[in-house]
Parts: sequence; C-alpha cells; structure tokens
Amino acid sequence: MAAVPAASGRGSSAAYGMAGPRTVPVDALTRLGLTGAVLLLFAVSGGMLWLVGYNYDGLQGSALTKIHPSTYLLVLVFAWRSCTFGNPVGYVVHVTNRRPATTLMAVIAIVLLVVVIVRQRPGMAGMIDTFLAPALLVLMVSEDDERTFARLQVVIHAVMTVNALLALFEFATKHLVFPYRFDGAVFVADLRSTALQGHPLSNATVTAIYVLALLSGSRTLSTPLRLALVGLQFCALVAFGGRSAMVLAVLLGGVYMLVHGFAQLRTGRVNLLAAALVIMACALLPVAIALAGYYGFFDALLGRFISDSGSANARVEMFDLFNQLELRDIIVGPDIDILESIRRISGLEQGIENPIIRMTLYQGAFFTLLIFVGFALFMHEVARRCCPGIWLPMLGWLILINTSESLASKTTLMTKFVVMALALYRPAMVSGGAPGAAGNRLPSRLQPLR
Repeated sequence: MAAVPAASGRGSSAAYGMAGPRTVPVDALTRLGLTGAVLLLFAVSGGMLWLVGYNYDGLQGSALTKIHPSTYLLVLVFAWRSCTFGNPVGYVVHVTNRRPATTLMAVIAIVLLVVVIVRQRPGMAGMIDTFLAPALLVLMVSEDDERTFARLQVVIHAVMTVNALLALFEFATKHLVFPYRFDGAVFVADLRSTALQGHPLSNATVTAIYVLALLSGSRTLSTPLRLALVGLQFCALVAFGGRSAMVLAVLLGGVYMLVHGFAQLRTGRVNLLAAALVIMACALLPVAIALAGYYGFFDALLGRFISDSGSANARVEMFDLFNQLELRDIIVGPDIDILESIRRISGLEQGIENPIIRMTLYQGAFFTLLIFVGFALFMHEVARRCCPGIWLPMLGWLILINTSESLASKTTLMTKFVVMALALYRPAMVSGGAPGAAGNRLPSRLQPLR
C-alpha cells in the first residue's frame, strides 16, 4: 500500500488533525471582553439603562434597545475570538466539540427566533437574551482559561457584595437609587429594594442562588469570609422581598449546613476559627434580632408573606386558561389578542407565573417542548463541568424559575446562573494545567463549606 504524502491535507489536519483541533491561547482582549460582559450583566439593570436613554424594560423605542448591552458585547467578543483563533469556522467547530449540548440550545434558540419573527409573536428579545446569550458565554469559557475564571470570580463576589449593601441602604432610607421602570414609569407603591439587578424578584433569585453557591462552592474564599457574605446576602433577601427565594435559601441552606456540620463533627476535626465564629454568632444573635425588630426588619418580612398582590391566586387561575382554548391552539399557540383578553378576564393582569405554562400558552406546546429539551441538556452539560456541590444551587435554581415567568420572558437570569455555576464551582486543576473531572476528589483546602 502506498504511503500517504505527509503534505496531504496539511491545512485541514493542522486545525482538525487526529489529535483534535489546534489550541490557540486566549488573548488579553478576549479575556477583558468576557470580564466586561459579566460586569455589565451583573451590575447594569434596566433602571440604570433608562437613565442614559436606553429603554430595555419597556415596549416603546427601538427594537435594538430590547437586548441587554452584555449580550451585544458577548457577540462581539465571540466574533473577535473566532478571528484570533485563525479560522472562524474552525473556532466554531472547536467550541462545538467541547460543548455539544450548549451548541444545540444555541441552534434551537436561533431557529425559534426565526419562527417567532415569521409568526409575529412576542418573545423575540427573549430568545436572544434568555437562551442565546448564556449559550454564547458557555461556548467561550469552554476553553478553560484560568485567568478568565479568576477574574469572573472577583467580579461576581464584588458586584454581589455591592448589590447587597445597596439593597440594605435602599431598605433603610426608603429611597431606590435605580428603581425598576417600565417604559420609564416607576411603580411608586413598591418600595422593595432594586439595587443593581433591577426588579426585586430578579434580585431575590440571584441572591438566593449566590447564597447557596457560597455554602457549597466559592472555594477560593476563606470560610470566615464566606460565612460573613452569607449573612450579608440573607439580610439583603429580606430587603428584596422574594418570599420563595427567602424560604428556599433558608431551607436548602439550613439543611446543607446541618448535614455537613454533623458530618464534620463525626470526623473529630473542627476548624477552631470557624467554631469560634459560630459561638460568637450564637451569642450575638439575640442582640441582632432585637435590633432588627426595632428598626422594622421583621415587619417588612411579615408584610411580604401576608400580602402577595394576588400571586398565589394567579398560580391557581392560570391552569383554567387551557379549558378556554382548543387543542390546536394549545399545540401551535393561540391568537395573541384572544389570549390576552382571556387572561385579563381571568384576573391575571400581573402575568402567568410559571415559565412552562406561559410559554405553552403564548408559543404552543411544540415550541415549548423544543426549548425544554435544549434547556435540560444545557443544564446537564453545565453541571458536568462543575465540581461537587453544584447540585445545591442547581436545585434552588430549578425551583425558583418555576415560581415566576422567568425563562418564558426576556431575562438575563440564566446567563447569571451559568456564570456563577462555572466560575464558583470551577474544578481543581490537575497536572498539566487542565481542570479535573467533576467527580474528582478535591484537595482539602478546596472542599465545600463544612
């Protein structure tokens, strides 16, 4: 058999040889762009954008302003990185091979975006900000650049700390610095803190996930610092007023700490500094409770559970909408004007507070099924790239997104979640500078909070 010439297919084999695509180190501009995109994502809300004439949360104005600036930056960074890789098509193939489920969700989002545009239905910006943006981000960080992840961790911790402090300032002063606006209108009756994340419920969701991530992840921080941040974020949760987020953070976080606390005690080895902090916290707890009660902290908390603005009733009434639609309308989506009329007649002016129900009603069951399959595979792939402990915020995330419209409308929540998951649950490095498998045992200093 004749030997194959060494020069045969040299161009393609260099990029797609038997050993896989060639690796091009991440450049400084790509690293800076990803960091800037995450900073914009966590620190710039719709209320802040309104101040510079960018109507993100409303219906009026240019369609270009309905996309978050962080998404635009992600697209630009993706285009830049594909060029610096040397071969744009080769880069797409490279990241696709690393994250196939993520690529599938991006393709589904693009296809359904075209469907939404052709059918002239609501949700165009949602397909981009809600589903395409997190997919792009996961594809770009799939190159496992440690310097990028280190910067993302700093951004997350810094912004979430400022977010909590600003929330407590707004709670104490009753003055919202960047209030949530819809087409410029501020809801003056709602004095819940908006901080940097915009809507109070978005703040509550992100904060609850961050609390759970501090408990079982965030291994680059010391235990005392993580405990201090957990306490700060718990206080901010009350200022945001998200009942579901508060209950979930307390239940899941409390169970996690009890289980791992007893497990640590059974080993017979206890961190003296952590033990001293726990004893001090228990001693100061009565004083803290008394001060919180004096300044009306628990009045606000109790008020949120007594008055829910019809949310509980809305979650019951939304199922009755299916009885007023034909089977064909449920499968492919009903006429929007008819659905809006039925919704208002049923007393659901505040919206349909479940993403699956809302998407099924507005887009159809077939559309919803495609999104659900892409989302499930995407979440599974993200979880596989994280170290042990990711199940805690993942469980909280899946529960919380089903308590509001969340993914059925335009939101940046999923992008924020995947950033926190991949950055705060970064696997330990093994020899050669590659991240270890998600199931690998970590060094003792990187173990979850005990």
